[in-house]
Amino acid sequence: MDLSRPESSDLSLGLHPHVNAHARAHARAAPLRLFDDSEDTKTEGSVGGGGAAHDADDDQHFSLLGHSLCVKRPRQGIHWSAAATAAGEVSSSSSTSRPAKRQTTAADLDTRRAAVRAWGNQPLADADPDVHALMELEKARQVRGIELIASENFVCRAVLDALGSHLTNKYSEGHPGARYYGGNQHIDAIERLCHARALAAFGLDAAGWGVNVQPYSCTSANLAVYTGLLLPGDRIMGLEPPSGGHVSHGYLTPSGKKVSGASIFFESLSYKVNPQNGYIDYDKLEERAMDFHPKILICGGSSYPREWDFARMRLVADKCGAVLMCDMAHISGLVAAKECRSPFDYCDVVTSTTHKNLRGPRGGIIFFRRGKNLRKRPGSFAQGSESDYDFEDKINFAVFPSLQGGPHNNHIAALAITLKQIATPDYKAYIQQVKKNAQALASALLRRKCRLVTGGTDNHLVLWDLRTFGLTGKNFEKVCEMCHISINKTPIYGDNGSISPGGVRIGTPAMTTRGCLEDDFEVIADFLIRATQIAGSVLKEHGKVQKEFLRGLENNKDIIELGNQVEAFASQFAMPGGFDV
Repeated sequence: MDLSRPESSDLSLGLHPHVNAHARAHARAAPLRLFDDSEDTKTEGSVGGGGAAHDADDDQHFSLLGHSLCVKRPRQGIHWSAAATAAGEVSSSSSTSRPAKRQTTAADLDTRRAAVRAWGNQPLADADPDVHALMELEKARQVRGIELIASENFVCRAVLDALGSHLTNKYSEGHPGARYYGGNQHIDAIERLCHARALAAFGLDAAGWGVNVQPYSCTSANLAVYTGLLLPGDRIMGLEPPSGGHVSHGYLTPSGKKVSGASIFFESLSYKVNPQNGYIDYDKLEERAMDFHPKILICGGSSYPREWDFARMRLVADKCGAVLMCDMAHISGLVAAKECRSPFDYCDVVTSTTHKNLRGPRGGIIFFRRGKNLRKRPGSFAQGSESDYDFEDKINFAVFPSLQGGPHNNHIAALAITLKQIATPDYKAYIQQVKKNAQALASALLRRKCRLVTGGTDNHLVLWDLRTFGLTGKNFEKVCEMCHISINKTPIYGDNGSISPGGVRIGTPAMTTRGCLEDDFEVIADFLIRATQIAGSVLKEHGKVQKEFLRGLENNKDIIELGNQVEAFASQFAMPGGFDV
């Protein structure tokens, strides 16, 4: 095969739609000859049947795999014509020869680097002064206020460093070893380390338990469990929110409104606390479960101050053939520190947030049994084929790709840091102090004639029924907020919580993190009682209409005085994260 090309290096190709017979015959005679630059193929003629004649010195005609081609030298002054191109004509380019490749110099690279750094290395205060100013205000609020919301806490500097790290740059859809993107070898290592630390923090054996650390929240984790293990319309059963449960466990308002995805996509029925004492009525729970036959029975809540009877819940789940799931979001720190009963001894699936009293980043986590199912429950929904649990693949698939996209790698790294801290004696001592402080606060409020749901607490929170003061949780929350105390209103069983919650939920984890002890919570109890007095006075003077009540709080001297006292008290304590004001 002759692969020789025309001698000139500055030639452009032009196809001839009309080929003379001699060239056609010559091409057929040598079908494997790529280039034929013999004199027979060098002819004068027009391009496309109507162009001007070209000088033979400028044009070279040859055959390429049976097609006649014309090689043309570029000439100045002739441009590609859109009209000629549309008509099948091709003209030489008028542009000069391709410019030589520009040599990159050190100065060029310096300019580019400077441009990237000018955009990418600005501190927040310079890049966005508006957002920076608002963030500084929030920082001051946290440092100078008393944080009593049971679901909030303060994280350490290491967690903040991971959350604000370069890990946020990486997309990692999928699971370790099975990603949709390349370049995830280090992300895989971080997530696997997080898995190992999660199991270690709760004393679990990897042969019997698996874990998924990708959920964006505990609500997302709960929905992933339902999605993985149920079909739309299947039944779930959890504690109702007015009794201390969470809406992600399924809830319908008295009017029938479905307030969460759990109730929209699945059929839910709630169980309740005993209205006389505020404790879960396990006998009534069993009756309802046997009538309703849920496929998932849920224990755990967001405002329940007492221990859970997981053993009794296990018996009920076995009796009605349900998977037993625990949402331990509010007690996960106590579980890890072995300061309360463990759901892992009885449950099939356990979910949690990763903040609250774990003191980690905001997110969710799912633990699920795997391996052999030794319970041998005939007909149980939880029992997989051949006595194997089949939760792992279903739940992992539900998290991704069914419900979420790429995981937040910065969160997973921060969670790994948190889980390492949880497995230390210092963390156990912290949780023990959280419980002591909650009991001290409960005792202080009871001595001041306050009514607490169940009469006290076994964990990190108390539920305060404000109806004995003639107050609503909404009004009291607002007064406390203006005095730099953060609490949250909550319904109390028996009240019309959807319209006017009758109580507040108070937790001790955040202020315990800052170093508060039992005596400090005696002072905090005094602040809270003073806030009830201010709220009662404003209510008496301005009435129950919310707009008028709020007007009565403006420039209120009592509120200003109490706020100053709260700030002076809170500012004594250190703030983790390295941002004391």
